[in-house]
Amino acid sequence: MKRFLPHIALTLVVVQLLIMLVSWLLSAAFPTSGIRSLLSSEGLRWLMGHFSQLLATSLLAWLLLCAMAWGCLLRSGLLVRPTNYRERRAQLMALLLLAVIVGVMLLLTVVPHAVLLSAVGGLWPSPFSASLVPVVAFSITLVSAFYGLVSGRFENISAVYDAVLFGIRQGAPLFLFYVLVIQIYESFMFVLSI
Repeated sequence: MKRFLPHIALTLVVVQLLIMLVSWLLSAAFPTSGIRSLLSSEGLRWLMGHFSQLLATSLLAWLLLCAMAWGCLLRSGLLVRPTNYRERRAQLMALLLLAVIVGVMLLLTVVPHAVLLSAVGGLWPSPFSASLVPVVAFSITLVSAFYGLVSGRFENISAVYDAVLFGIRQGAPLFLFYVLVIQIYESFMFVLSI
């Protein structure tokens, strides 16, 4: 699979270039159609001026947080069946920590007039729904780090740090594809004036 990823990335770059070229051709051939060219002065200003804003979405933050949580979960050994007393005890303590996190989230969402409910008292859309992915990712990271430290898989905080960075390294291809796909999507939306 890894040898196909560069080809997929190159294909996405070619698609972006084709959108630029086709938008220029269509806007020149059909000036009243409403199609905007990415190679016009307006299109280039939009492309250069909004690039960072186009990438700065919740999805990017979610990818980063989930990659960090995945790395910590993998390196902690929490997904592996415990083999000794220390790992079983750490698993029980991690489960207790998870129960505390779930209990706190329930208190913030279930009770009347809870802080994370919307103005009308619903869960969707609300601060709870907006923070669901970050809270789950943070909870996985916290429980995994706790398990790793208690079980002895992580000797110190540096090992936890390395586990989180491992997740970012593992998720690096996702960030490249995120940039390419978002750029194609936003360029397409600009060209069609949507």
